[in-house]
Amino acid sequence: MAAESPAYYWPLLPLLIVVVTVLYLAGVFRSRRRSAGQQRFPPGPWALPVIGHLHHLAGSSVPPHHAMRDLARRHGPLMLLKFCQLPVLASASMNLTRGLASFVADSSVQAMIGRLRSDDRDTLFTLLREGFKIVPGMTLPDLFPSSRLAMLLSRVPARIQHRNKRMAAFMDSVIQQHRDKKRSTACNDGGEEHTEDLLDVLLRLQDDMDSQYPLTTENIKLVIIDMISASSETTSTTLVWAMAELLRKPAAMRRAQDEVRRQLDGHRRVTEDGLADLHYLRLVIKETLRLHPPVMLIRECGPRQQVLGFDVPQGAMVLVNAWAMGRDPAHWDSAEEFLPERFENCGAPDFKGTDFEFLPFGAGRRICPGVSFGLVHLELALAALLFHFDWKLPDGMVPEELDMTEEAGLTTRRRAELLVFAVPHVPVPTTDQ
Repeated sequence: MAAESPAYYWPLLPLLIVVVTVLYLAGVFRSRRRSAGQQRFPPGPWALPVIGHLHHLAGSSVPPHHAMRDLARRHGPLMLLKFCQLPVLASASMNLTRGLASFVADSSVQAMIGRLRSDDRDTLFTLLREGFKIVPGMTLPDLFPSSRLAMLLSRVPARIQHRNKRMAAFMDSVIQQHRDKKRSTACNDGGEEHTEDLLDVLLRLQDDMDSQYPLTTENIKLVIIDMISASSETTSTTLVWAMAELLRKPAAMRRAQDEVRRQLDGHRRVTEDGLADLHYLRLVIKETLRLHPPVMLIRECGPRQQVLGFDVPQGAMVLVNAWAMGRDPAHWDSAEEFLPERFENCGAPDFKGTDFEFLPFGAGRRICPGVSFGLVHLELALAALLFHFDWKLPDGMVPEELDMTEEAGLTTRRRAELLVFAVPHVPVPTTDQ
């Protein structure tokens, strides 16, 4: 009799489990607070269980960088957010369309790996588009990095791996074509001169380098893939924004076109040699990058440290909102207006990483390594568009009606296509001319 459990004990078992669970969680919470000691974390908005602060961005009607700018205005220039398990340090403080896209991508690809056959070109652009669709946004493994279940449930890692294998196979084919062409050129002494592209230079360096510090084929593939991916999307996006801003400001469009056509008078095409005296064109590009920086700068905090008097946890993702910094009225007069003339003064901010209110390419050791290539590429493209064509809005549309709504993604693109009429001014030469 004594060994049997009385029946009236069993209904109390669920209550006992709940009490033990609550006591355990309370103990964990207290221990975490004690371990935190006197740490002072940056402020932030109210959070929800499990998802943290994610609802402030996902549930907003504006792009994430707009929502973060609005949060920073309420909670300060430095915020510590929580995206599920991921701590995110958000900073907005200085102290701390298809045609243009194809044009830009073609010219950047040609500089890096030469002119592609039609089928190879289509394959490359398909792979690039797939990559741009996969990358934007956060996935379950990003939000729950410690969860194996999140990794299993997400299809994104498998899609990325599949796409990367196809891109690697494509680059293997391109590299083999370059090596075959090099051997063919070496066998035909006195043949037509071969112009080297970036891939040719890297392959030549691979043959000449000391074996102690080899430049592997895998290194070359990764460098080329990174440069093509970064330059094609960011440059085309900036070019579209520059044209949109000029169309909204006819006076700026006239001044930019007059300068380009005056300096290139008598020329049939825009070349790099003709860019030296296009000063106003550079101001237009700077102002476009201020208002529409291509990407939000993302870094990871190493060891635990202090920033502006706040403790930042180790491993926190750091988001530098260059978009908000470029529109901060504390540092820019008429911050929301497109005014290229603001950069005419000698003391105007520059984007070389030393003026922290203007960081379209980052700063310090992690500044964009392709900034020089990207700028020249952008200047050539914009100068060509202004030199060869006059640009007109659709009938009945006035400049103020041009939709400038942004769309969040890998880059800050226009939500609507830029549809305008191109009226030829100087005939565009063919590739053979």
